Amino acid sequence: MSAAEIDPGLSGADYRRLAEFRYLLRRFLAFSGNAAEAAGLTPQQHQALLSIKGHPLRCWLTVGELAERLCIRHHSAVGLVDRLEARGLVCRRPNDDDHREVWITLTPDAEARLANLTAAHRTELRRMAPLLQTLLAQLSEDDAPSPAATQG
Repeated sequence: MSAAEIDPGLSGADYRRLAEFRYLLRRFLAFSGNAAEAAGLTPQQHQALLSIKGHPLRCWLTVGELAERLCIRHHSAVGLVDRLEARGLVCRRPNDDDHREVWITLTPDAEARLANLTAAHRTELRRMAPLLQTLLAQLSEDDAPSPAATQG
C-alpha cells in the first residue's frame, strides 16, 4: 500500500491539529478526573450525576438512558446506580404510570457536589476556550472552499 493510499490529502498540519485537539481533550479529562476525586467521586460517578442533572427536559434519567449517556452497558449502569444510591447520591423512584420504569434522581448531597464541580469545570473550560477556539477555527478554515473554487 502506498503512502497516498494510506494518507490521501493529509498534511503535517492535519496531524498536528488532531494531536493538539486530543491533547487538549486529555488535559481537560485529567483536570475533570482530579476534580471529581477531590470531591470524593470517581470520574464515572461525576459524569453520571452530571448526565442526570444536565438532561435538557427533566431532572431524572432511567437506567437505560444513563447507560446510553455514559456509553456503558445496562448492567454496568445498574451497578453504578447501586453504588451511587449506597453513598446517598441518588434515589430510585418508580414511574407512577409505568411501574417497570425507574427514575434516577439526585439527592441534595449530589446536587451540592455537582454544583461545586460544575463551577470548577466552567472555569477550566473558560481558561481553555481560546486554545480550543483557535484550533477549531483552523480546522474550519481547512474545510472552507478556497476563493478560487467559489469563483466561476
